[in-house]
Amino acid sequence: MGVRDVWKGFGAKASEPVRVPDAEAIATKVAAIKVSDRDRLQMLDSFEQSNIAWFWATDAQNRLTYLSPAALAQFALERDVIGEPLAKVFKTVSEEQVETETKPISYIVSSRSSFSEQTVQLLDEKTAEGGGKWWQLTGRPQFDNKKEFLGYRGIAKDITDSYEEQLQASRLVEFDSLTGLANRHRMKRRLDASLNAYKIEKRSCALIMLDLDRFKQVNDTLGHPAGDELLRQVAARLQSIAPGGAEIGRLGGDEFQLIVPDLDDRGKLGEIANRLIQMISQPYSVEGSRAIIGTSVGIAVAPYDGIEAHELVKAADLALYAAKGGGRGQFRFYSNDLKETAEDRREIEEDLRDAIQAGELEVHYQPQVQTKDHQLRGFEALVRWNHPEHGAISPGVFVPIAEDSNLIDELGAMVLKQACKDAAEWPGDLTVSVNVSARQFLNENLSKVVERALDESGLNPSQLELEITETVFMGDMGTTEAMFASLKKLGVRLALDDFGTGFSSMSYLSKAPFDKIKIDQSFVRGCTDTGHSNHAIITAIASLASALGMTTTAEGVEAMDELAVISALDIDLIQGFIFSRAVPQDEVLAKLVGGDFHYEAVGPAKHRAKRRTVYRRIGVVHEDHHYVAMLRDLSRTGAKIEGLLEVPIGTELVLDLGEGQLVVGKVRRSQDATQGLEFETPLVSDGAGGLCTRHRVSPYMLAAAGMPLQALPKGHHLAAAAVNGANGPTSRPRFMQVEVTMGSSRAS
Repeated sequence: MGVRDVWKGFGAKASEPVRVPDAEAIATKVAAIKVSDRDRLQMLDSFEQSNIAWFWATDAQNRLTYLSPAALAQFALERDVIGEPLAKVFKTVSEEQVETETKPISYIVSSRSSFSEQTVQLLDEKTAEGGGKWWQLTGRPQFDNKKEFLGYRGIAKDITDSYEEQLQASRLVEFDSLTGLANRHRMKRRLDASLNAYKIEKRSCALIMLDLDRFKQVNDTLGHPAGDELLRQVAARLQSIAPGGAEIGRLGGDEFQLIVPDLDDRGKLGEIANRLIQMISQPYSVEGSRAIIGTSVGIAVAPYDGIEAHELVKAADLALYAAKGGGRGQFRFYSNDLKETAEDRREIEEDLRDAIQAGELEVHYQPQVQTKDHQLRGFEALVRWNHPEHGAISPGVFVPIAEDSNLIDELGAMVLKQACKDAAEWPGDLTVSVNVSARQFLNENLSKVVERALDESGLNPSQLELEITETVFMGDMGTTEAMFASLKKLGVRLALDDFGTGFSSMSYLSKAPFDKIKIDQSFVRGCTDTGHSNHAIITAIASLASALGMTTTAEGVEAMDELAVISALDIDLIQGFIFSRAVPQDEVLAKLVGGDFHYEAVGPAKHRAKRRTVYRRIGVVHEDHHYVAMLRDLSRTGAKIEGLLEVPIGTELVLDLGEGQLVVGKVRRSQDATQGLEFETPLVSDGAGGLCTRHRVSPYMLAAAGMPLQALPKGHHLAAAAVNGANGPTSRPRFMQVEVTMGSSRAS
């Protein structure tokens, strides 16, 4: 095919003879010009060679049959695009982002309709990815006398220069100039557009919010240029580990956001969150200095947690707030309870301030015994708070609140003072271990606080052991080393707490004067399992400590099989429920007054998956009937319920755990109104120490059943709506439901 054939496509009939007007017509129509076929073709050739625009054509199968020579020169020399389908030559692009493909060119030409100024990008033959050249295509379909499609004829124009200017201008408006990530404006627009489209297509979309921990400290210590470089490195790490198809943005400051389409599996989302936390928490090299930060992650998923963009953003924000409140370096999924949790947190903060002043918090002590003979060597001081209205509040709840509200120094000083005072009453040379948070450690007055507590109590400094986590190394090393020197000058002992769970580095052990390494209970869990790496990790830590002349303590030992494993290793001390929980000072003195320094190991033969005692009502579905039962405890693989009489072993039940969480289980134990179930699919971590299902009932499915399209409400009535339906059950109930209270059950 040549230019003559392309010209035909625009209506010219080059094969017809040219009709020449007579002389009279020429005289009367001066403007009329006779153009021969040859002149016409010469004009087209001249037009092609001018590079103002080029001609292109395809056959009926939309394979390229002609392209102007100057246009062909735009492709690699060894590539002959003639004969290739258009979809392998061009990729359509949206006006807002070159990486985003709109309807493919194959779809556009399949309609056999005219199109104008369609922006396309030239594809690389080997990688099938867009290069750096953009054209505009205008095309017109051709048909023969029988209306049979012959192909397209059209014009192409090179718009690379103007398009790149347009892209650059667009990037200035929609992308963060520091990191190159999408900015807040773009992320908002993309989320709005995605959720609007996904509602129609009934698709899911996860929103992940990240907030950097301790970034301000690095920024203030090393300066703003270093802070900017750190943000650029964080952005690069996010891009390297973000799931495929995710849009990553920096909202401003140290806040980042990921939009992840078509992912609602909370097991996979939890894995992604953990990878983000681990990767971002690795050390950075910034302007010759070593910097370490962390991150907290909040996750919400549409349509379960929100249908509209503002709902989803609010849900993810609440989840992020909960993650930071839970101790940082963690992730949280959104749940309806977080609204109440945020309010409770504010109330706890106010009450905690008053409780510290009023002396309502108590210090309890958990024994640390020698591995070889179970003789007592000391205690760890643990703070306890029995709230007058809410009852016992976990330190895992109120200690992070104290850190965020600047109460941690006051709280820490109170615990230290009380622990030294109590330890001074113990017989012998028993030690007392007191936890010191990273924020306390960075307070230049810490050594004075310790010295005052020792002086007022009369405790020998060698009996005080300060437990410090690896996070203290995230600040300025000069300040950190100075504090270590100041504390050691007082004569106190130092222990590295939770070793191996954070940012473990051999440099910590070589630079800091630690006397002890505490092996975190997360390594004790699973150390008895065949093939589990925790056994090897504990062995390595013990060998390392021994080589450095440090003692070791294994935390969280609860079962006899764990005790046997730890006892066979080179571990000096053991701490855990197998010997005792933390008890108040009067119980400590009652045991020690008679000189009884020996502890007997008491615990289960084997450790089993931790079950959470929950005591809450749930829905239970069997066949097409919905019952209500009391959930007594819950683990990843099973649960215990009460409320149904005479349920045979092997019966399959569906538990409605609330908020669209349905889990299939088989009854493995059944006695009276109590059943033990094994789950078909294990639950996953909810990031808060609890459990949740991987998947939930889709609001789209509920909407199809007649319910309004909305985020999943609180409660456990979804199973009833899904199973019983509008017409109600069609068979008789198999089991009798009984009314269950906290401590008893009776037939209703």
